[in-house]
Amino acid sequence: MSVDEKAAVVAALNSTLKANYAFPDVAVKIAPVLQEHLKNGDYDMATTQEAFASKLTDDLIKVSGDLHFYVGVDPKWIAEFRAKADPSRNAEIRKEEARRQEETNFGFDEVSRLSGNIGYIRFSYFADPEPAYDKAAAAMRFIDSSDAVIIDLRYNNGGYLEMAQFIASYFFSSEKDQLLFDYYYNEDGRRIDRGQWVLPGLPGKRMVDKPVYILTGSTSFSSAEWFSYTMKKLGRATLIGERTAGGAHPVARKPMNDDFLVQVPIGQIRDPVDHSDFEGTGVQPDIESPSIRALALAHKLALENLAKGNDARQAELAWLLPVLTADIQRPAIDADMVQKAVGKYEGRRIIRENGTLYYIWRDRFRVALEPIGPDLFAVEGVSDFRYRFNSQPGKVTSLERVNKDGSIQTYKRLD
Repeated sequence: MSVDEKAAVVAALNSTLKANYAFPDVAVKIAPVLQEHLKNGDYDMATTQEAFASKLTDDLIKVSGDLHFYVGVDPKWIAEFRAKADPSRNAEIRKEEARRQEETNFGFDEVSRLSGNIGYIRFSYFADPEPAYDKAAAAMRFIDSSDAVIIDLRYNNGGYLEMAQFIASYFFSSEKDQLLFDYYYNEDGRRIDRGQWVLPGLPGKRMVDKPVYILTGSTSFSSAEWFSYTMKKLGRATLIGERTAGGAHPVARKPMNDDFLVQVPIGQIRDPVDHSDFEGTGVQPDIESPSIRALALAHKLALENLAKGNDARQAELAWLLPVLTADIQRPAIDADMVQKAVGKYEGRRIIRENGTLYYIWRDRFRVALEPIGPDLFAVEGVSDFRYRFNSQPGKVTSLERVNKDGSIQTYKRLD
């Protein structure tokens, strides 16, 4: 790139920021910094468009402290953006975008029922609710009979705030107005103020009384953070995990010329309680945990809370606790005992491959054993019994099948 080409891009960037950036007082500070870098030859080593875009991104973030900024080179996207002015072309582009989202299941990576009737949803982004409506509704229907809900946003990088509104609405009553997000944004120099409220009509059942746990991590970003922040502020969820990234501002991509675009924060969202946000600081969880352990911890806490004053639940919790505790903190295992467990028992065998014990029955059925205590092992794919190895000094003497109902079968060592 020539110096003149770089100067033209910087001028276009400054003009785009002036028309769209949510914080004009910061935009005023950015322009002279970029001009100074240009004048001092700080961009001379950036000889390609991509290298220059990367330098501009770094400088925008450094001056503003706003992690949303991004300068890119994407002539195809810019052509598509401009083509949206044509209604027929716009329809084709939206159809193609929906197809790409459909290939990733609209961000819904896992929807399941955890032990103890805990609903679990994990999704990687908040999809456009128009094409994703049926998928999102199906996910919410799947968990609506659960006793508590875990929503996993540890690796969610944001997306459409309207999808956050849709999902959050399931956890509030429709009988009174409830503001979820209050925000404004700039659209090419025009300011637009909006509020997003709990939706009055939803497919499926609302879950207004179910406990909700939201998992967060350092890679939770933008709309994922706002969903977590609002649900916490309104007293509707307990956040478990790590502090989020701190990207609170809504963004839009804007073309600067035929090749360069900038992702720019165009507005500011405010929470419905005290009109604050978390830009640059992130959302602080209620219960801090390494994100990799947050699911097991949330599952354990959900079961503990449901078990209060409920004898049946307490018995179930006692059964599940070793598994959940092992997921939160791996148990100390005697490697010598594991090796000595290998052998023949009445009607079955234990072998070891690549450090893992396997249970073999009738020389055909084979399942892995996962340690959940010093001598206690969960069985792959099974939830109603476990195995324990009984030892005497220097030898494993028997294998016990420990059943969920409290009964035990013992299999003597044969070799």
